[in-house]
Amino acid sequence: MEQLRNLPPVAWLLIGAAALVGFLTFWAWSWYSGYRARKTLYAAVTAGAADHLSDSLVPDGMGGSFHVDFLLLTLRGVVVIDLRNVKGNIFGGDQMAEWTVIDGARRFTFTNPQGALYDRIAAVKAIAGDVPVEGRIVFTRRGRFPKGLPKWTLMLDALRAEFPAADFESPADTIARFREGWQSLRDAVKPSSMGRRAR
Repeated sequence: MEQLRNLPPVAWLLIGAAALVGFLTFWAWSWYSGYRARKTLYAAVTAGAADHLSDSLVPDGMGGSFHVDFLLLTLRGVVVIDLRNVKGNIFGGDQMAEWTVIDGARRFTFTNPQGALYDRIAAVKAIAGDVPVEGRIVFTRRGRFPKGLPKWTLMLDALRAEFPAADFESPADTIARFREGWQSLRDAVKPSSMGRRAR
């Protein structure tokens, strides 16, 4: 201790600088790791879409709006994506008001997201005209459904298999017929400040 107290000011300055560099390196690496994870997740959700919108406010027709995580233009029409980045075993069902998550000693519930998904689908349909609109609640790999998946629920790895890759240059009898409705949707939505925790 006596030796530490007798260190010259320059030594303390060097120690402080080393500590600051260590802290900044740790912070930068944590930020970059999170950024890379969000970018990978974003790419996984949008991989099969010809076009997409993220973090959008969709008018509800009554002066309000719904936050939508992703809108995907696919070969089957528009898909409304409610993205969930929940860690642990998830127990949910179509008739359950709340779904339960168990992650080790931690246990919590959240409101069944199916009802909110139906509202978002209806709002998108009102704008997109004749374009078919579907919706999915997509969970990342951090979650598991030991008792099976509820209706309209998908794991992220299955999303692209259910909605194969699409292309705006496809023949007229496929995705090109959705162009007008999709453009109406793009024109109607606004950016949402409710950025999702998953991205």
